[in-house]
Amino acid sequence: MVLSVFKTYRSSLILLLAILIGGIAGYAIGPDVAVVKPFGDLFLNLMFMIIVPLVFFSVASAIANMNEMKRLGKIMLGIAVVFIATAAVSAVLGFLGASLYNPLHNVDTSAIKELMGDSENTAEKMTLLTQLVSTFTVPDFVQLFSKEHILQLIVFAVIFGIATTMAGEKGQPMAKFLTSGQEVSMKVVKIVMYYAPIGLGCYFATVVGELGPKILQGYARAFILYLLIAIVYYFGFFTLYAWIAGGKAGIKLFWKNAAAPSITAIATCSSAASIPVNLDATKKMGVPLDIAETVIPLGANTHKDGSVIGGILKIVFLFSLFGKDMTSATSILSILGVAFLVGAVMGAIPGGGMIGEMLIITIYGFSPEVLPIIAVISTIIDAPATLLNSTGNTVTAMLVTRFTEGKDWINKIITTDKVA
Repeated sequence: MVLSVFKTYRSSLILLLAILIGGIAGYAIGPDVAVVKPFGDLFLNLMFMIIVPLVFFSVASAIANMNEMKRLGKIMLGIAVVFIATAAVSAVLGFLGASLYNPLHNVDTSAIKELMGDSENTAEKMTLLTQLVSTFTVPDFVQLFSKEHILQLIVFAVIFGIATTMAGEKGQPMAKFLTSGQEVSMKVVKIVMYYAPIGLGCYFATVVGELGPKILQGYARAFILYLLIAIVYYFGFFTLYAWIAGGKAGIKLFWKNAAAPSITAIATCSSAASIPVNLDATKKMGVPLDIAETVIPLGANTHKDGSVIGGILKIVFLFSLFGKDMTSATSILSILGVAFLVGAVMGAIPGGGMIGEMLIITIYGFSPEVLPIIAVISTIIDAPATLLNSTGNTVTAMLVTRFTEGKDWINKIITTDKVA
């Protein structure tokens, strides 16, 4: 029995042990542990090197090999519904948590308030159309070959896959090439993952060593609040989503395969670096390949429930700091809406984290000098936020499958022995 459990979770347990050792080393040694950072950077660089071809081949091949374009439309509709619904739930949960436990309650903020400056924001304002153009396109093809432009690459891959399908018989050689490219890319990932325990352990040690001393008073409370909300969302709402997706069987499938995506997300603090692990996990959960290979790369950039909750926390932090009203219906709706926007913008636009924070201070008229205040929050919540952002994509893939395949999708897969 014990041997069977170890065999099932061997990879996850090894990864967990590695980051635990790294975390203990980082806490004990402190900033000097940064000497091992290159070993962690090596792992991240190897993962990032494969991201562009993996995303392109995965998305384009999934679409190019669809027999029916009607199915693609249904999948995309399911993705839109699920992403919006879960982001809205996370925004409401984040606001309720911040309302019950304000991180700046009884904290002396008089010295920081001097950063407020003129109430009128002088930052350059982005037009909506300009923002949309930069979100979904790049001016030059070569810019697609960058992890900073993953969403734009996905847009191109979708168009390329659709064009391959439209080409009919003449497009079949390209469809086979895309499928072959996807398989080879996944094998490269498998090779890189052999180095994961060393790379993740060293990276996590560096993060703990450098970040540990910086969490003080209001920021400490903000971190604790976010952690509590993240725990509730991770265990409570992910379980709820898995149940909606497939009942008790859905819950069992999700939690049986959630360890590796969760550990990778926490250790790397990167949704992009977690894409290969998430794809493997959703395959074990029984999610059809065309759905997984569309939801996971797209979700890594546009489905960020953890960032939505982070946006709520940043806005509430600034509102509390400078005495803005948070009780009126208009203020509440505004906070929820802006946090929802920031959650999507943070990953969708190159340099999105900073742009998302600039959107907050621009919309509410804060001085640009307050940017570092909320930038610190981004740093301290990075790990749990990535956990919700990245691992949440696996359970949303199950929800999209439920939307696309019907309520009996798990039973159909079990009968064909496709579930790990």
